[in-house]
Order: sequence, then C-alpha cells, then structure tokens
Amino acid sequence: MCAHVLVAEDDEKQAELIRRSLLAEGHTATVVHDGGAALDAARRLRPDLLVLDLMLPVVDGFGVCRALRGGAGPDVPVVMLTARSAEEDVLLGLDLGADDYMTKPYSPRELMARIRTVLRRGGRGAGARDEDPVVETAGISVDPVRHEVRCDGAPVECTPAEFQILLAMAGEPERVFTRRQLLQCTRGFDRASTERAVDVHIMNLRRKIEADPRRPARLLTVFGVGYKLTGAHA
Repeated sequence: MCAHVLVAEDDEKQAELIRRSLLAEGHTATVVHDGGAALDAARRLRPDLLVLDLMLPVVDGFGVCRALRGGAGPDVPVVMLTARSAEEDVLLGLDLGADDYMTKPYSPRELMARIRTVLRRGGRGAGARDEDPVVETAGISVDPVRHEVRCDGAPVECTPAEFQILLAMAGEPERVFTRRQLLQCTRGFDRASTERAVDVHIMNLRRKIEADPRRPARLLTVFGVGYKLTGAHA
C-alpha cells in the first residue's frame, strides 16, 4: 500500500529517519518542521496520513490536530509522536482525534507497522484515495500515485531518481536542499549515486522544466548550500 505521508517533526534527524523509513516502505513523504507548516501542507497536499510530533514550534501538535478535526483541513489520519508519556497527554491526543500515539524513543520498525495498520484501517493509500495528492508549485505538478510530472500542463518524462528529487522539492517550495538531502531521495533507485551525481540529476531536470536551462527560473542554485525549487514563476 503506497501512501503519501506528511511528517511534522522539528527534530531534523528524527524527521530524516522517518522519511527514509517511509521511502523504504514504498511510500512518499513530505517533511515540515513546525505546526503552521503542517497545517498548510495538510490543506495543500491532502496526505494519506500525518505523522505529528506534539512539541512543534508555532502551533503544537495538539493545536494541529484540533484544527484538522475542527474542519480547518482534510480529515487525515494522525499518528502522534511525543516524548511526553503522561496518561493525560495520551488521552488528550486521542480525544482530539489522533488515530494512534507513540512515545519517544520508539523503534522505526514499530512506527512503520503502526502506520500500515492505520492506513489499512482507513482504507488509505494508492487506489483508495478520493483525491490524488498532486503536488503543485511554479507551474510544476507532481503526481506520486500516477508517477506523472507536468510542466505548464505538458507531460515531462523523468527517471525514478529525478522524480523523487522533484517530488521532495515541490513538496517544500523555497526550501533549500543540500546535495546530501537530495541524494537520500534517490535511495532505492540510484544506489550507486554520489552527492556530485545530484548535480547531473538537477542539470537533466532543468533541461526538462526550464525554458532556458542555462538561466533557470524554477530550479535554482543556492551557492555553497544546494538547490531549491522556487514557488513563484513568471
């Protein structure tokens, strides 16, 4: 069951561990690091499931869950994560509509098993969506279910590694990704790749989505850091 999972976790190492575990399970993942971004991404992307840390900045996990269950976003299943194990916190999370709850530290394998259970219970995943979670930004749309990319409405043929890179960047427009982060997106498709190979993937993507690949307007270089997909395009 392939699903699109939104991960809201302010600890970047934990978020990356969850993202990599999800990719290994055959899912796609979008990562955000605060509650406001989680609500925005849930509304835009309509994921199949939200992995939600309680101790988030801007809006905490309780607030995110309360907003979603109050009609301020899609009715997405929620698995809550927290270091707070007090019974009242567990009960509050469940009362707010969380579908499951795990306390830190936790086993990534157990978390993946919990996610599978929640997805099966809700009938979510590929082939079970009411709407496909198409990611759109800057004239680019990426459909993780149909594995399709369109640029200004025209279909774009991508390799699996290019697709995963574009999906990650489109899910977080304006975020600057390092080569190492983008390389992780290709794992399972491009195992022999190195960080420098990411430059080749970016160059090939620019040929496919830019009017002038030598003067990119969408897929930009941030010198000394990495790359970003801009959310604005003339």
